[in-house]
Amino acid sequence: MWFQRMPLEEWFDTFQYRVEYDVGESAVKFLTFEELGINPEKIELRYGHHRGRPDLRETIAGQYTGLAAENIIVTNGASEANFDIVSAVLCPGDHVIVEHPNYPSLYEVPRSLRCEVTLFSLTFENRFRPDLDALKKLVRPDTKLITLTHPNNPTGSMISPDFLESVVAFAESRNILLLFDETYRMLAFEDPLPGAASLSPQVVSISSMSKCYSLPGIRIGWLATRNEKLLEQVLAVREQVSIANNALGEEIAFNVLKKKEAYLKRAQDHVRKNVYRIREWMADQKNLEWIEPEAGVVCFPRIRDGLTEDPEILYRTLAEKHRTFVVPGRCFEMDNRFFRLGYGGTSEDIEGGLKKIQTVLNALS
Repeated sequence: MWFQRMPLEEWFDTFQYRVEYDVGESAVKFLTFEELGINPEKIELRYGHHRGRPDLRETIAGQYTGLAAENIIVTNGASEANFDIVSAVLCPGDHVIVEHPNYPSLYEVPRSLRCEVTLFSLTFENRFRPDLDALKKLVRPDTKLITLTHPNNPTGSMISPDFLESVVAFAESRNILLLFDETYRMLAFEDPLPGAASLSPQVVSISSMSKCYSLPGIRIGWLATRNEKLLEQVLAVREQVSIANNALGEEIAFNVLKKKEAYLKRAQDHVRKNVYRIREWMADQKNLEWIEPEAGVVCFPRIRDGLTEDPEILYRTLAEKHRTFVVPGRCFEMDNRFFRLGYGGTSEDIEGGLKKIQTVLNALS
């Protein structure tokens, strides 16, 4: 079988619906239909536009300088956008560089399509920030795609606009497509990065409604690029996979994006409050160390040496006995002493989850 299940999603599938305190999720807490105030009764449940609703694409394009509706394809989440792009531009044997750690499908899809994947490592010692010189050394004559994600999932690391411009210029100079996952762009603690797709036709941005807008359940994402050939290639792939998006999801996305400032302010205020609480808690931890997140809604603490020989005990004890959800580092092909800690949940999630983690840490020590 070409495609394998992702350990991350297996972990979610096993535990997420069985827990009380979810401090492993990578999104701002989901909204409900009642909170949105949208009446679904008149939505036409027909096949949609293959590129996505024109008015929705136009609204999305407003986030990117110099882009218009024709530069956008709306997809079933950012995951489909990634799958469509990789399937459209790569052949078996092509070389791909993917920043790591990262959401696993960004490297699993090209692996499954029999591409050669090199992981571009972000290290704890370098505060999980990418090193452009190190990236350049990984490039080969057959490198077709470079994938970066910032704000990063799961580390919460960030890059500067200068770094982004430099890596775009490098990709242009080597005729390599740059895939930039900017799902968390609007959850920057300071000014957000520019939309990467605005900078060059050599770049494609992917994003979604799932993280910043608290709507993972509507499964609406998109890709943005000025690369017309790529847009046509992607359309050919998605017509074999999903054809179009669900009408209800597109309606919700359109209505939320029309009022995006209000939704983003809600999310940003929520995240700032929660990350402050995480900082307080981490300052008291003797058995954990971390690189403080610079953006987004997740961080990646590490269990210090000597606490336990098998960190899996911590994660399974939390899930099975304390109904508390975090994500083991192994789900990202990382040292399992790392774990993803999310702070997009409610105050009850955060306080209850931190208390349970502390209980298990104390027991192990």
